[in-house]
Amino acid sequence: MQLKPYEDKYKNQVIALILYLQNYDNKVDLSLEEQPDMNAIPRYYFETGGNFWIVVNDEDLVVGTIGFLVKGKTGVLKKFFVHPDYRGRDKGVSTPLYDKLIETAKEKELDAIVLDTPANCHAAHRFYEKKGFVRIEKDDLPVQYDYPDRDSLLFLLEL
Repeated sequence: MQLKPYEDKYKNQVIALILYLQNYDNKVDLSLEEQPDMNAIPRYYFETGGNFWIVVNDEDLVVGTIGFLVKGKTGVLKKFFVHPDYRGRDKGVSTPLYDKLIETAKEKELDAIVLDTPANCHAAHRFYEKKGFVRIEKDDLPVQYDYPDRDSLLFLLEL
């Protein structure tokens, strides 16, 4: 497994993984058109002070992703997905992605990280709560940002 910054040569793999997990694993029913960031990762993430990382396996296939937007003193966690075959502590995918995001947020001296996740993704909710995130309402978001699934739950982690 190798954690690395996103490169355009992985674009199709990233899109395929995310759409598969959103629509078949999580049953959210989102299209690529509803997520313009996926066709413009460098512009959407890198050029605004954020980042986007991937984990590739030994065959150079994308098995995990995480995006990070910076909005003032707040980070926004986006597109945190791990292929089902690579989930779990012993797989070495989720933790390095998440740790890289937290490390970057602290380097940038951010005050908080926010995220949205579909209401039906209970395992994700437990993961974030174990990491110290607390559920908040839309009115409590310290920054505004787009998220396509309107049934999402919102979470905040104070740094």
